[in-house]
Amino acid sequence: MKEWIQLPDIRTIIYIILAFIIPYLISKINMKMRKYGDPPWKKEEERTKN
Repeated sequence: MKEWIQLPDIRTIIYIILAFIIPYLISKINMKMRKYGDPPWKKEEERTKN
């Protein structure tokens, strides 16, 4: 006898996708804000580290 794999409903799939997309977008926005919003002394510290 074959066992059928039952897929989750569409709402669960959407929530799983959102669980990955939302943190990704927040981190991208945070990186852009830091790039343009950091004070000059903070940018100098980052240059010396790299």
